[in-house]
Amino acid sequence: MSERKLVLVTGATGAQGGGLVRHLLADPEYAVRALTRNPGSTAAQQLSAQGADVVQGDLSDPGALAKALHGCWGCFGVTNFWEHFESEYDHGTNLIDAVAGSDVQQFILSTLPSPLKITNGELSAPHLDIKARLEEYAREAVPGSAFIHPAFYYQNFMSFFPLQKQQDGSYVFGFPQGDTPLAGVAAEDIGGVVKAMFDRADQYARSVVGVVGDDLTGDQYADVMSRILGRTVVYQHVPRPGLPRRGRPCEHVRFQPPVHPEPPGGHPPEPRPVSRNADVRAVDHREPGSDARQPGLSRQLRSLGERVLVVEEPMLGYSV
Repeated sequence: MSERKLVLVTGATGAQGGGLVRHLLADPEYAVRALTRNPGSTAAQQLSAQGADVVQGDLSDPGALAKALHGCWGCFGVTNFWEHFESEYDHGTNLIDAVAGSDVQQFILSTLPSPLKITNGELSAPHLDIKARLEEYAREAVPGSAFIHPAFYYQNFMSFFPLQKQQDGSYVFGFPQGDTPLAGVAAEDIGGVVKAMFDRADQYARSVVGVVGDDLTGDQYADVMSRILGRTVVYQHVPRPGLPRRGRPCEHVRFQPPVHPEPPGGHPPEPRPVSRNADVRAVDHREPGSDARQPGLSRQLRSLGERVLVVEEPMLGYSV
Protein backbone atom coordinates (compact mmCIF):
# COMPACT_ATOMS: atom_id res chain seq x y z
CA MET A 1 0.00 0.00 0.00
CA SER A 2 1.32 3.47 -0.90
CA GLU A 3 2.06 6.02 1.79
CA ARG A 4 -1.05 7.70 3.14
CA LYS A 5 -1.76 11.36 2.40
CA LEU A 6 -1.33 13.40 5.56
CA VAL A 7 -3.87 16.22 5.94
CA LEU A 8 -3.67 18.96 8.55
CA VAL A 9 -7.14 19.90 9.79
CA THR A 10 -7.52 23.18 11.68
CA GLY A 11 -10.54 23.64 13.89
CA ALA A 12 -10.36 19.89 14.33
CA THR A 13 -12.58 19.82 17.43
CA GLY A 14 -15.17 22.13 15.87
CA ALA A 15 -18.16 21.48 13.63
CA GLN A 16 -16.52 21.69 10.21
CA GLY A 17 -13.11 20.32 11.12
CA GLY A 18 -14.45 17.54 13.33
CA GLY A 19 -16.70 16.21 10.58
CA LEU A 20 -13.81 16.23 8.11
CA VAL A 21 -11.54 14.34 10.52
CA ARG A 22 -14.13 11.57 10.83
CA HIS A 23 -14.54 11.27 7.06
CA LEU A 24 -10.80 11.23 6.39
CA LEU A 25 -10.05 8.66 9.09
CA ALA A 26 -12.69 6.35 7.58
CA ASP A 27 -10.57 6.17 4.38
CA PRO A 28 -7.24 4.28 4.64
CA GLU A 29 -5.80 6.55 1.94
CA TYR A 30 -5.54 9.40 4.44
CA ALA A 31 -3.84 10.17 7.72
CA VAL A 32 -4.94 13.14 9.82
CA ARG A 33 -3.04 15.68 11.87
CA ALA A 34 -5.51 17.58 14.05
CA LEU A 35 -4.57 21.06 15.24
CA THR A 36 -6.05 22.14 18.56
CA ARG A 37 -5.24 24.63 21.29
CA ASN A 38 -5.96 22.06 23.98
CA PRO A 39 -4.80 18.50 23.23
CA GLY A 40 -6.04 17.46 26.67
CA SER A 41 -9.67 18.31 25.98
CA THR A 42 -12.23 15.53 25.75
CA ALA A 43 -12.86 16.28 22.07
CA ALA A 44 -9.16 16.19 21.24
CA GLN A 45 -8.65 12.94 23.13
CA GLN A 46 -11.52 11.40 21.21
CA LEU A 47 -9.85 12.36 17.93
CA SER A 48 -6.62 10.79 19.13
CA ALA A 49 -8.46 7.59 20.06
CA GLN A 50 -9.93 7.49 16.56
CA GLY A 51 -6.44 7.61 15.03
CA ALA A 52 -5.68 11.31 14.49
CA ASP A 53 -2.28 12.78 15.30
CA VAL A 54 -3.35 15.56 17.68
CA VAL A 55 -0.90 18.47 17.89
CA GLN A 56 -1.02 21.65 19.93
CA GLY A 57 -1.18 25.03 18.23
CA ASP A 58 -3.49 27.76 17.07
CA LEU A 59 -3.85 30.21 14.19
CA SER A 60 -2.23 33.04 16.15
CA ASP A 61 1.12 31.19 16.22
CA PRO A 62 2.87 31.08 12.80
CA GLY A 63 5.67 28.92 14.17
CA ALA A 64 3.27 26.26 15.42
CA LEU A 65 1.48 26.30 12.07
CA ALA A 66 4.71 25.79 10.13
CA LYS A 67 5.63 22.88 12.38
CA ALA A 68 2.17 21.31 12.08
CA LEU A 69 2.28 21.53 8.28
CA HIS A 70 5.60 19.72 8.00
CA GLY A 71 5.17 16.61 5.87
CA CYS A 72 1.52 17.31 5.04
CA TRP A 73 0.04 16.64 1.59
CA GLY A 74 -3.12 18.64 2.26
CA CYS A 75 -4.60 21.21 4.62
CA PHE A 76 -8.11 22.30 5.52
CA GLY A 77 -8.48 25.71 7.07
CA VAL A 78 -11.41 27.27 8.92
CA THR A 79 -11.49 30.50 10.96
CA ASN A 80 -13.98 31.64 13.59
CA PHE A 81 -15.17 35.25 13.63
CA TRP A 82 -17.49 34.70 16.59
CA GLU A 83 -14.58 33.68 18.80
CA HIS A 84 -11.91 36.11 17.61
CA PHE A 85 -13.85 38.87 15.81
CA GLU A 86 -11.57 41.17 13.74
CA SER A 87 -8.53 39.05 14.66
CA GLU A 88 -9.96 36.40 12.36
CA TYR A 89 -8.22 38.04 9.40
CA ASP A 90 -4.79 37.86 11.02
CA HIS A 91 -5.38 34.25 12.00
CA GLY A 92 -6.41 33.38 8.47
CA THR A 93 -3.43 35.07 6.84
CA ASN A 94 -1.11 33.32 9.32
CA LEU A 95 -2.43 29.97 8.09
CA ILE A 96 -2.33 30.94 4.42
CA ASP A 97 1.26 32.20 4.72
CA ALA A 98 2.26 28.98 6.49
CA VAL A 99 0.69 26.89 3.73
CA ALA A 100 2.45 29.02 1.10
CA GLY A 101 5.78 28.26 2.76
CA SER A 102 5.13 24.51 3.01
CA ASP A 103 5.03 21.56 0.62
CA VAL A 104 1.24 21.23 0.86
CA GLN A 105 -0.21 20.19 -2.50
CA GLN A 106 -3.90 20.81 -1.82
CA PHE A 107 -5.28 23.61 0.35
CA ILE A 108 -9.01 23.97 1.01
CA LEU A 109 -10.23 27.01 2.93
CA SER A 110 -13.71 27.64 4.34
CA THR A 111 -14.79 31.13 3.27
CA LEU A 112 -17.95 33.07 2.34
CA PRO A 113 -19.07 35.71 -0.18
CA SER A 114 -18.73 39.42 0.58
CA PRO A 115 -22.00 41.33 1.16
CA LEU A 116 -20.01 44.56 0.93
CA LYS A 117 -19.03 43.77 -2.67
CA ILE A 118 -22.31 42.17 -3.70
CA THR A 119 -24.33 45.19 -2.55
CA ASN A 120 -21.81 47.78 -3.79
CA GLY A 121 -21.08 48.91 -0.25
CA GLU A 122 -24.67 49.15 0.93
CA LEU A 123 -24.45 46.30 3.44
CA SER A 124 -21.55 44.98 5.46
CA ALA A 125 -21.30 41.80 7.54
CA PRO A 126 -17.80 41.44 9.04
CA HIS A 127 -18.13 37.69 9.64
CA LEU A 128 -18.63 37.28 5.88
CA ASP A 129 -16.50 40.09 4.52
CA ILE A 130 -13.41 38.97 6.45
CA LYS A 131 -13.71 35.45 5.06
CA ALA A 132 -14.10 36.88 1.55
CA ARG A 133 -10.90 38.89 2.04
CA LEU A 134 -9.12 35.74 3.16
CA GLU A 135 -10.27 33.99 0.00
CA GLU A 136 -8.76 36.77 -2.11
CA TYR A 137 -5.53 36.59 -0.11
CA ALA A 138 -5.31 32.80 -0.53
CA ARG A 139 -5.83 33.01 -4.30
CA GLU A 140 -2.70 35.15 -4.54
CA ALA A 141 -0.56 33.46 -1.90
CA VAL A 142 -1.45 29.83 -2.63
CA PRO A 143 -2.39 29.42 -6.32
CA GLY A 144 -4.56 26.35 -6.79
CA SER A 145 -6.38 26.78 -3.47
CA ALA A 146 -9.97 25.54 -3.35
CA PHE A 147 -12.76 27.04 -1.27
CA ILE A 148 -16.05 26.04 0.29
CA HIS A 149 -18.95 28.38 1.03
CA PRO A 150 -21.04 26.62 3.71
CA ALA A 151 -24.72 27.49 3.97
CA PHE A 152 -26.62 28.44 7.13
CA TYR A 153 -26.12 25.76 9.81
CA TYR A 154 -29.23 23.86 10.89
CA GLN A 155 -27.64 24.02 14.34
CA ASN A 156 -28.35 27.76 14.39
CA PHE A 157 -31.95 26.86 15.16
CA MET A 158 -30.69 25.55 18.52
CA SER A 159 -28.44 28.51 19.34
CA PHE A 160 -28.97 31.83 17.58
CA PHE A 161 -32.63 31.28 16.72
CA PRO A 162 -34.18 28.94 19.33
CA LEU A 163 -37.93 28.48 19.35
CA GLN A 164 -39.90 30.85 21.56
CA LYS A 165 -42.90 29.41 23.39
CA GLN A 166 -46.12 31.40 22.95
CA GLN A 167 -49.11 31.72 25.28
CA ASP A 168 -51.23 29.47 23.05
CA GLY A 169 -48.69 26.64 23.34
CA SER A 170 -47.22 27.09 19.87
CA TYR A 171 -43.59 27.97 19.16
CA VAL A 172 -42.14 30.73 17.01
CA PHE A 173 -38.80 31.53 15.39
CA GLY A 174 -37.91 34.35 13.07
CA PHE A 175 -35.28 36.31 11.14
CA PRO A 176 -35.26 38.76 8.19
CA GLN A 177 -35.70 36.16 5.46
CA GLY A 178 -39.26 36.86 4.28
CA ASP A 179 -40.40 34.09 1.93
CA THR A 180 -36.98 33.71 0.26
CA PRO A 181 -35.61 30.13 0.53
CA LEU A 182 -32.81 29.78 3.06
CA ALA A 183 -29.92 27.50 2.07
CA GLY A 184 -29.09 25.25 5.02
CA VAL A 185 -26.72 22.44 5.92
CA ALA A 186 -25.86 20.23 8.90
CA ALA A 187 -22.43 21.43 10.01
CA GLU A 188 -21.01 17.93 10.47
CA ASP A 189 -21.97 17.05 6.89
CA ILE A 190 -19.57 19.64 5.50
CA GLY A 191 -16.69 17.25 6.11
CA GLY A 192 -18.05 14.80 3.55
CA VAL A 193 -17.97 17.49 0.88
CA VAL A 194 -14.44 18.57 1.75
CA LYS A 195 -13.24 14.99 1.77
CA ALA A 196 -14.67 14.46 -1.73
CA MET A 197 -12.77 17.56 -2.86
CA PHE A 198 -9.53 16.12 -1.48
CA ASP A 199 -10.31 12.86 -3.32
CA ARG A 200 -10.40 14.78 -6.62
CA ALA A 201 -7.91 17.50 -5.79
CA ASP A 202 -6.87 18.28 -9.36
CA GLN A 203 -10.47 18.67 -10.46
CA TYR A 204 -11.45 20.99 -7.63
CA ALA A 205 -8.30 23.15 -7.54
CA ARG A 206 -9.13 26.86 -7.87
CA SER A 207 -12.86 26.14 -7.50
CA VAL A 208 -15.49 27.43 -5.06
CA VAL A 209 -17.99 24.85 -3.82
CA GLY A 210 -21.23 25.91 -2.18
CA VAL A 211 -22.16 23.37 0.52
CA VAL A 212 -25.95 23.17 0.72
CA GLY A 213 -28.22 20.48 2.14
CA ASP A 214 -31.55 22.05 1.20
CA ASP A 215 -33.23 25.33 0.25
CA LEU A 216 -36.41 25.85 2.25
CA THR A 217 -38.49 28.88 3.14
CA GLY A 218 -39.02 29.78 6.79
CA ASP A 219 -42.50 28.25 6.60
CA GLN A 220 -41.07 24.99 5.23
CA TYR A 221 -38.50 24.80 8.02
CA ALA A 222 -41.36 25.36 10.47
CA ASP A 223 -43.24 22.45 8.87
CA VAL A 224 -40.24 20.13 9.37
CA MET A 225 -39.93 21.19 13.01
CA SER A 226 -43.64 20.72 13.60
CA ARG A 227 -43.57 17.15 12.26
CA ILE A 228 -40.43 16.12 14.14
CA LEU A 229 -41.24 17.80 17.46
CA GLY A 230 -44.97 17.10 17.44
CA ARG A 231 -45.66 20.76 18.25
CA THR A 232 -47.02 23.67 16.26
CA VAL A 233 -44.05 25.70 15.05
CA VAL A 234 -44.51 28.96 13.16
CA TYR A 235 -42.06 31.14 11.26
CA GLN A 236 -42.44 34.90 11.53
CA HIS A 237 -40.52 37.47 9.52
CA VAL A 238 -38.37 39.83 11.62
CA PRO A 239 -37.52 43.13 9.87
CA ARG A 240 -33.77 43.62 9.63
CA PRO A 241 -33.63 47.03 11.42
CA GLY A 242 -35.16 45.45 14.53
CA LEU A 243 -32.89 42.40 14.59
CA PRO A 244 -30.66 42.15 17.67
CA ARG A 245 -26.91 41.79 17.25
CA ARG A 246 -26.97 38.08 18.07
CA GLY A 247 -29.28 37.50 15.11
CA ARG A 248 -26.79 38.70 12.53
CA PRO A 249 -25.33 35.26 11.66
CA CYS A 250 -28.31 34.78 9.35
CA GLU A 251 -27.12 37.65 7.16
CA HIS A 252 -24.99 35.43 4.94
CA VAL A 253 -27.92 33.36 3.67
CA ARG A 254 -29.27 36.40 1.86
CA PHE A 255 -26.14 36.57 -0.26
CA GLN A 256 -25.40 32.89 -0.84
CA PRO A 257 -27.07 31.07 -3.75
CA PRO A 258 -27.73 27.32 -3.46
CA VAL A 259 -24.70 26.21 -5.47
CA HIS A 260 -23.91 22.51 -5.68
CA PRO A 261 -20.34 21.46 -6.52
CA GLU A 262 -19.55 21.87 -10.22
CA PRO A 263 -15.83 22.19 -10.95
CA PRO A 264 -14.68 24.01 -14.09
CA GLY A 265 -14.83 21.88 -17.19
CA GLY A 266 -17.79 19.65 -16.44
CA HIS A 267 -19.55 17.49 -13.91
CA PRO A 268 -17.58 15.66 -11.23
CA PRO A 269 -17.62 11.88 -11.22
CA GLU A 270 -20.12 10.12 -8.98
CA PRO A 271 -20.84 10.21 -6.11
CA ARG A 272 -21.37 13.96 -6.14
CA PRO A 273 -20.22 15.63 -2.92
CA VAL A 274 -23.55 16.97 -1.74
CA SER A 275 -24.96 17.20 1.75
CA ARG A 276 -28.05 15.83 3.43
CA ASN A 277 -31.43 17.43 2.93
CA ALA A 278 -33.25 19.05 5.80
CA ASP A 279 -36.35 16.93 5.26
CA VAL A 280 -36.74 13.20 4.64
CA ARG A 281 -35.65 12.88 1.02
CA ALA A 282 -32.80 10.58 -0.10
CA VAL A 283 -29.33 12.08 -0.01
CA ASP A 284 -25.78 11.16 -1.01
CA HIS A 285 -23.59 11.62 2.07
CA ARG A 286 -23.68 9.98 5.48
CA GLU A 287 -21.46 9.98 8.49
CA PRO A 288 -18.91 7.14 8.32
CA GLY A 289 -20.39 3.95 9.75
CA SER A 290 -23.98 5.13 9.48
CA ASP A 291 -26.46 2.59 8.08
CA ALA A 292 -29.38 4.96 7.61
CA ARG A 293 -29.87 7.97 5.38
CA GLN A 294 -30.81 10.32 8.19
CA PRO A 295 -31.81 13.84 7.14
CA GLY A 296 -29.77 16.71 8.50
CA LEU A 297 -32.32 18.96 10.20
CA SER A 298 -34.58 16.12 11.29
CA ARG A 299 -31.60 14.33 12.80
CA GLN A 300 -30.57 17.48 14.65
CA LEU A 301 -33.99 17.93 16.17
CA ARG A 302 -34.28 14.31 17.24
CA SER A 303 -30.78 14.09 18.69
CA LEU A 304 -30.82 17.34 20.64
CA GLY A 305 -34.41 16.99 21.71
CA GLU A 306 -37.11 19.50 22.50
CA ARG A 307 -35.62 20.32 25.90
CA VAL A 308 -32.55 21.79 24.17
CA LEU A 309 -34.25 23.40 21.18
CA VAL A 310 -37.11 25.14 22.95
CA VAL A 311 -36.75 27.98 25.45
CA GLU A 312 -39.65 28.93 27.68
CA GLU A 313 -38.83 32.63 28.05
CA PRO A 314 -38.33 35.16 25.23
CA MET A 315 -34.71 35.78 24.30
CA LEU A 316 -33.41 39.13 25.51
CA GLY A 317 -34.01 41.81 22.89
CA TYR A 318 -35.78 39.40 20.58
CA SER A 319 -39.52 39.43 19.99
CA VAL A 320 -41.75 38.39 17.12
